[in-house]
Amino acid sequence: MSVFTAAADQSVCAPLPVLGRDVTVPLVTGGEVSYAALDYAASAPALQRVWDDVAAYAPYYGSVHRGAGYLSQLSTDLFENSRRTVAEFLDCRADDQVVFTRSTTDSLNLLAAALPAGCQVFVFETEHHASLLPWRDAHVTYLDAPRTPQQAVRTLERALADRDPHGPALVCVTGASNVTGELWPVRELAAAAHAHGARIVLDAAQLAPHHPVSVRELDVDWVAFSGHKLYAPFGSGVLAGRADWLRAAEPYLAGGGASRKVARRADGGVDVEWHDSAARHEAGSPNVIGAYAVASACKALTEAGFDTLVAREQHLIDKVKDGLAEVPEVRILSLFGDDAPRVGVLSFVVDGWNSSHFAAALSAEYGIGVRDGLFCAHPLVRTLLGSDPQTQGECGAPEAAPGEKSLNAIRVSFGAGTPDEHVERFVGAVRELVRDGAKWNYRTVDGRCVPAV
Repeated sequence: MSVFTAAADQSVCAPLPVLGRDVTVPLVTGGEVSYAALDYAASAPALQRVWDDVAAYAPYYGSVHRGAGYLSQLSTDLFENSRRTVAEFLDCRADDQVVFTRSTTDSLNLLAAALPAGCQVFVFETEHHASLLPWRDAHVTYLDAPRTPQQAVRTLERALADRDPHGPALVCVTGASNVTGELWPVRELAAAAHAHGARIVLDAAQLAPHHPVSVRELDVDWVAFSGHKLYAPFGSGVLAGRADWLRAAEPYLAGGGASRKVARRADGGVDVEWHDSAARHEAGSPNVIGAYAVASACKALTEAGFDTLVAREQHLIDKVKDGLAEVPEVRILSLFGDDAPRVGVLSFVVDGWNSSHFAAALSAEYGIGVRDGLFCAHPLVRTLLGSDPQTQGECGAPEAAPGEKSLNAIRVSFGAGTPDEHVERFVGAVRELVRDGAKWNYRTVDGRCVPAV
């Protein structure tokens, strides 16, 4: 659910304060420079607001649920209020459940464990491994990468119409690609799924930090995301949505908190009555600080206003695209075309360069942190690169000659905390590296590409 503010014009040029914005790093060429964190798609820096909220709560830390002490009651209220804040952030339906997990991966594995018997799963090969791989105990249909949003909808409609038997089915789709940043037609895919008697889960790990996500408006059955991509610290995630499959499933983990009543039987066994609420899948002592951090991030983004955040991010996207367009050796990867709407995530290759060498040079010579590789989306990146799935891109691989296919790619990603200067430094560094070459040679050490000094 987006909240519009009157401060949009001012905020387009004002990044939200994040941790690490004053950190300096050494350069291999000598001296230091402020670190340009441009790997938000992997983990965004924590918002200063989130860190301050967590620090303010820390002295009041206490056990959660059933504790009689003041700090326990305060922590319990904080934990359950965080659940309500997340539900509001996602514009959940009245009877939806919000389950706190460790990450998007954990959330989707939880849902995979709750699938009804005989459920068929439909997933595009373009998914992150977090949403591509959890469905091992189900009958899975992997769909080819579409080249337009309309083709994605048609492909799903055909697959669902052709399924046999016509039983329970689940569609899993990303909201924004972690490789290309492109936005997927979630509402249309949800309509197609429901028209064919299927349900749909949205992997919003890359969408929720950049755009408003409304469960009601998108009409998805579940949504999953991670705190560490939403400007909260590591170790927290969310699965939110319909309660019936979750209530009918065995608890994701068995233990305290998930059980309502446990009693010994006369034959020596144990009878267990499990909770029907979200607690059913939250066994053990919950990560209260993680849940509160996620809720704090949800509040901070809502209060900033997604209209403002989207406008600022588009401003940065245009800077990156325009800058890279001036370097003929650079090719930006996309499924839906260069003009497709996207979040602040772009992957590219540089003609004549080993991508790992290029990313290492950006770090060592310019203090810029990006990512190289296949981004836990191997089928998608290999489709975009046209590379052999048996080849393995690594830092020690020979540099690709002009016209040869790259074995992996480079990804630059940014968001609400990114200042213009970081994006401008990145574009300038790409130009210089392509024009002048790296100042140092690079080699592989323990799987990492580093300067050979």
